[in-house]
Amino acid sequence: MKSYQKLTTTVPQPAACWVEEEGAASTPTGRGKLAPWWVGSGLLVAAVLLSTLTVWVLQQVSGGWPGPTLPPKCLLVPESHRFDCYPERRVVVTQELCESRGCCFIESPPPAGGKRGVPWCFYPPDFPSYTLESLNQTALGMVGLLVRREKAYYPRDIEMLRLDVEFETDTRLHIKITDAANPRYEVPLEVPRAVKKAENPIYSLDFSREPFGVLLRRRATGTVLLNTTVAPLIFADQFLQIATSLPSRFLYGLGEHRGTFLHSLDWNTLTLWARDVSPTETFNLYGAHPFYLLMEEGGDAHGVFLLNSNAMEVALQPAPGLTWRTIGGVLDFYIFLGPDPNMVIQQYQQVIGFPAMPPLWALGFHLCRWGYGSSNETWQTARAMRNYQIPQDAQWNDIDYMDGYRDFTLDPQKFASLPSLVEDLHKHGQRYVMILDPGISSTNPRGSYWPFDEGLRRGLFLNTTQGQPLIGQVWPGFTAFADFSNPDTQQWWLENLQRFHAHVPFDGLWIDMNEPSNFMDGSEDGCPPGELDSPPYTPAVLGDSLSAKTVCASAKQKASVHYNLHNLYGLMEAKATASALIQIRGKRPFIISRSTFPSQGQYSGHWLGDNRSQWKDMYYSIPGLLSFSLFGIPLVGADICGFSGSTSEELCTRWMQLGAFYPFARNHNTQNEKAQDPTAFSPAARTAMKDVLLTRYSLLPFLYTLFHRAHLQGDTVARPLFFEFPRDVATLGLDRQFLWGRSLLVTPVLEPGVDSVTGYVPRGVWYNFYTGFSVNSSGEMMKMSAPLEHLNLHVREGAILPTQKPETTSEMTRRNPLRLIVALSQSGTAWGDLFWDDGESLDTFERGSYSYLVFNVTQNIFTSTVLHASTEATEVTIDTLSIFGVREPPSKVLLNGQERPFSLNNQVLTVSDLGVSLSQGFSLWWL
Repeated sequence: MKSYQKLTTTVPQPAACWVEEEGAASTPTGRGKLAPWWVGSGLLVAAVLLSTLTVWVLQQVSGGWPGPTLPPKCLLVPESHRFDCYPERRVVVTQELCESRGCCFIESPPPAGGKRGVPWCFYPPDFPSYTLESLNQTALGMVGLLVRREKAYYPRDIEMLRLDVEFETDTRLHIKITDAANPRYEVPLEVPRAVKKAENPIYSLDFSREPFGVLLRRRATGTVLLNTTVAPLIFADQFLQIATSLPSRFLYGLGEHRGTFLHSLDWNTLTLWARDVSPTETFNLYGAHPFYLLMEEGGDAHGVFLLNSNAMEVALQPAPGLTWRTIGGVLDFYIFLGPDPNMVIQQYQQVIGFPAMPPLWALGFHLCRWGYGSSNETWQTARAMRNYQIPQDAQWNDIDYMDGYRDFTLDPQKFASLPSLVEDLHKHGQRYVMILDPGISSTNPRGSYWPFDEGLRRGLFLNTTQGQPLIGQVWPGFTAFADFSNPDTQQWWLENLQRFHAHVPFDGLWIDMNEPSNFMDGSEDGCPPGELDSPPYTPAVLGDSLSAKTVCASAKQKASVHYNLHNLYGLMEAKATASALIQIRGKRPFIISRSTFPSQGQYSGHWLGDNRSQWKDMYYSIPGLLSFSLFGIPLVGADICGFSGSTSEELCTRWMQLGAFYPFARNHNTQNEKAQDPTAFSPAARTAMKDVLLTRYSLLPFLYTLFHRAHLQGDTVARPLFFEFPRDVATLGLDRQFLWGRSLLVTPVLEPGVDSVTGYVPRGVWYNFYTGFSVNSSGEMMKMSAPLEHLNLHVREGAILPTQKPETTSEMTRRNPLRLIVALSQSGTAWGDLFWDDGESLDTFERGSYSYLVFNVTQNIFTSTVLHASTEATEVTIDTLSIFGVREPPSKVLLNGQERPFSLNNQVLTVSDLGVSLSQGFSLWWL
């Protein structure tokens, strides 16, 4: 073991290694504390003894080790702690290749199924890394100099690095490692700037001098959250790598991928590079979110965000440990200390920005398909939904409305009546949403297609290295790609949308294919040779090439090369689209985007892509929802009933029940498949779908308030159970159920042919949403009846849910009286709130044009307190109180001191016909 000694701000040169702790006195302190190579020297010693014993046993069994003698330092590294020195794919790693990098080579049996297992080539404990040469205090933290004296094995090692540490808040730490001599690309994301150093941070920070490393601890528990000495830091021009130990195996985030919500740490590599591909396990998907949340033992949580937009992979291993590898930019880390998982996500969004407040209609039911064929067929579907009185707020069209699949055009034959359809939707309080792609058709006769002609004239497209528009192929054929990193492109985009909106007054936009997707690899001419398109290291991307089904990484954009900006393409388009919609409509924009990046919740929601009509796809949508809750994009959902393939009535019924509780609820279908909107099924299935949508619409006041809290402070809407029960280890792997906010538990059926479902009910009293029947759980799995027409919903004790009599649109629903559902705790208390505004105006909270009410129950007294009022609240009344869990029959009920009639059935006290304006506070007693 190397010895470590506390560091003073002036560096004592003779010391071999030293450590700086945040907040430590700036004088030497005699004997230093140890900053371990592994987490805890005791663990290492035990591992070493075990490994040595294993080696000795193997030698006895096999009659000695075959081949060359392995260096003892290699044998001392336990398998789980072997950090990969040769992560290249499609390479058979030999001993010669491995040792040419100065690494250890030990073959181990490959795992079944072609998965990656223990790396054969791994770093020895003494692999050369950077040395921390100096470290000085600054007003906000520290600045240090890192020096590498021995080159690593990727070209253009950067020998001198600058380390910046800022103690930004008591719960947020910012660590940035950059080239000390030359500027490098950094993500153009606006982040908050600390103005003073945190006074009482809940973390402590130590450094190892040689090898350089960071040791971050939680002060309250001493838990080591990061220890980057476990493997060498590598910082070459196109290969940046830093690894850390983890304090537990409970890790979430790192999107966008399909899989369980809780990641496996069994040699699992997650790649972040935006890609158009149907959601499939192990593939890099549409968005890139380099953020993870980790649950520590005892229920504390922390999060780590790497602000980097280059192609990246994150390797997880059972140590537990994690390695970040990226091929550009800088290492710019934010660490969020929580300590509660809800607080971690709030702290993350304080950096990336809180999500936009959606319009109320965005939370209604949306209906779409590719293949309506005509505006009249689209219209017939909307009319059929009305005829059956099935709730629907928005009708959508896919690319079939366009003329030749060209943006900003209308098929003059099949969709001639689209303006009339949109007018009809608006008359019925409904909205219209259409798709747009960023690929602009480039093959039209000059002067016949303004979007391309004008974009070309203004120089607004991605260019090749030769300075000509890069031409790929998407739905309309050969296309150029809009460069949204250019501010002038935003004006051109706005002008195109204004021209189309004058003809078809759409209400929201669906931006698709914005990874950007390309049916060719790179361009019509391929990609040029060079280290942008063929870098020294390519992360484990689908297709083994950065240009697979997208544009060349060498493509030129206004802000940088596409190599750096690829993962930002969807974000930049969403930002331009939100700005345009605000200017055109003057109301809150509604945008759903396929590709996403951190901060995108400020501009758009997301749907989980081109899923399939299969039961497993329905299940995987829940981890998808929950992951995007972590990423600050709460307006999220999957294509209900599945996009591709043919659904069944049973699958679609169950999926409509689950989908009614997606924050963003849209049923969408591909072309050449049978219809799957609710009107297409039997009366029984249609009724079940209608009923669950009516349940959603009744809960719109509650859901809308959750979105207000997300917009205001970064609360999640769809929420994992462990966020509310972080000390209940049984919740840490749950991803077949979820909560709305803190109090509504959704337990869907996710498999065929059953009439019951088993779900986890956390400790406490939970009430059946529909009946008010209570169940007192010790924290256990429970079997629940679930006939095809039923979705299990439970309300948590202590909650008050504002609901409303549902109608077929959100506009009609919001005029109806409110019913408050009160779920008494075992001590007879409850709390809830309601945010209310006009549902669509910009910045209502910021301008004060809203009402906010808080509801409380204590000692058999319900109070409604109006903390802020607006005129909209005078138009709505609170009509009914349903109080669950009233054990003793009351003799009378008083509303503001006046006796009122009531009923009590199965411990549910109901008081109706209250007629109290939302703008007035009131009290209700039961005696």
